[in-house]
Amino acid sequence: MIAVKKDKINGDALGTGRRKSSVARVRVRPGSGKITINGKSIEEYFVNDQHRYAITETLEAAGLTESVDLLIRVSGGGMTGQAGAVRMGLARALCSHDEALHDPMREGSFLTRDSRMKERKKPGLRGARRGVQFSKR
Repeated sequence: MIAVKKDKINGDALGTGRRKSSVARVRVRPGSGKITINGKSIEEYFVNDQHRYAITETLEAAGLTESVDLLIRVSGGGMTGQAGAVRMGLARALCSHDEALHDPMREGSFLTRDSRMKERKKPGLRGARRGVQFSKR
């Protein structure tokens, strides 16, 4: 089970998600379905439909598309990594908001951390795996 994280001042449910080098802090509060990411609406911040769908899919699985407001702070990485981080942070925050949502979030694999990271550059190579071009002479 995920530890329940609530804001001590106003009782908002909190969740942190990570993907690649992106970190998202998600705050869920009762409301009308407004999603704010770094001070912008979801349509302004995530222009790509796939990125928006990654977030709305989590809300649809929980059945809370019109009943909660989301305040999201996300930093680091690119758009796809940020969308994945928001997706995981939102799932964790929804589990803090309502314990009954843990099973649907787990079944939809919203709570599973994607462990794929950029592979580090190795010494003697040009990149992580690419070596220098062989020269016969």
